[in-house]
Amino acid sequence: MTVEDIRNHFEKLQESLSKASEVMSDDILLSCRAIANALKQGNKVLIMGNGGSAADAQHFAAELVGRFLLERKALPAIALTTDSSILTAVGNDYGFDEIFKRQVEALAQPGDVVIGISTSGQSDNVFHALSSANEIGCKTIGLLGRDGGTIASIVDIDLTVPVQYTPYIQGAHGSIIHIICDLVEKDMFG
Repeated sequence: MTVEDIRNHFEKLQESLSKASEVMSDDILLSCRAIANALKQGNKVLIMGNGGSAADAQHFAAELVGRFLLERKALPAIALTTDSSILTAVGNDYGFDEIFKRQVEALAQPGDVVIGISTSGQSDNVFHALSSANEIGCKTIGLLGRDGGTIASIVDIDLTVPVQYTPYIQGAHGSIIHIICDLVEKDMFG
């Protein structure tokens, strides 16, 4: 364990962010516009993921409901990862693959934005929820990693960080979430 090990991690994260910037900027802008337009029309944002991606979903929703940088009114966003009673009831009665789908069926309306976060792009419960969101008439966004997995093929906007190492994908996801929150705030209130 050395300072060089730490610098190596920072360099690899920087490379991942540079790669993401090169290949994803247009789609990130599309996502910002889709979210801002939905919010302007009175719709909401639903966000989900597992593990670290669940934490990212909560962080994303908190930045929209609270504030990112601007003092402004709260924006309607819900992390589908936070209600332990729903998660355990649905998981027990229907199976883990249904924990987000049932919430999307209950809460989503046409015109809402539904965001699934998955570093592998292979999370079945996120896939099923986004499929349901598509059927309802929501705009769907996948914040993904590696090659986008199965989820990339079913979302309206595919935000795949094209790297293999999960911590760097998650680092890029955090940066993308902040970029989206910043641009949505500026578009709506700046």
